[in-house]
Amino acid sequence: MRVGVIVPQGWTGEYDGWAVDRAWERTVAVARQAERLGFESVWLFDHFHTVPRATDEITFESFTALSALAALTGRVRLGHIVICAGFRNPALVAKMISTMDVISGGRMELGIGAGWKRDEWLAYGYGFPDTPDRLAGLADALEVIGRMLAPGRSVHATYDGRYARVEEAINVPKPLQQPRVPIMVGGNGPNVTWRLAARFADELNVDGLTPAELRDALPVVRARCGEIGRDPATLAVSAHVWWEHLASAGSARQDLLAAYRELGVSRVIVLVRDAAGTDEALEAFAADCRAAGAEMA
Repeated sequence: MRVGVIVPQGWTGEYDGWAVDRAWERTVAVARQAERLGFESVWLFDHFHTVPRATDEITFESFTALSALAALTGRVRLGHIVICAGFRNPALVAKMISTMDVISGGRMELGIGAGWKRDEWLAYGYGFPDTPDRLAGLADALEVIGRMLAPGRSVHATYDGRYARVEEAINVPKPLQQPRVPIMVGGNGPNVTWRLAARFADELNVDGLTPAELRDALPVVRARCGEIGRDPATLAVSAHVWWEHLASAGSARQDLLAAYRELGVSRVIVLVRDAAGTDEALEAFAADCRAAGAEMA
């Protein structure tokens, strides 16, 4: 089991009251520390407003911030956990991810989901479609992105869906990674989201499920692959573990990480929120990951 670190960006209030330049310097410092400590990947949330309430505090935008981190790191993989499909034209997303993959030397991941944070949708002028419409939009986005990232320099992407369309769209440069940048679909919906992951993704990322809940979910995930004749072993399953559940260092945290590893989870992705204020927080987390048997560089 690999371990990814969500670096501070302000979304959970970790930068409340900070000067913006100091906050960005800390984001960079934590990303570089994660690389030095042997973590597999660095991630950012795709949010515009703080949680649980929207406040007048820092939340760095994910694409621009990850582009900068791609140029300021050298080994860790980089990704979003996860982008909201409705916030950006999916063809443009594919173009941006392809360029970022070149910038990073082939280290990008594309995490994508349907989105949920209503205040952001409304504040930024997207409206707030109901859940079936957001999920249908995610399906169209995955169709477009899959075509845009398809290998082969001469590929012209065409797709005509209800929520997204492209016509002879050219995506050059292609990503450095072949056959494409890995796609991770995020969400806990067994009826739609997990079927979309089985159809389109290399990885399914579940959000906040405990080991017991995930143990019950895994047979359903495998069944969604079986419905379309896909070998379930080809769909990795990862877990976003909420920071509150792993906030305290020591044996309890090690046991929780080990429980995910024993389930066969491909990686856990965690915000170490206290890393905004101290180097020791990430060092202690790295030690607990090693004690739990996680893969570290």
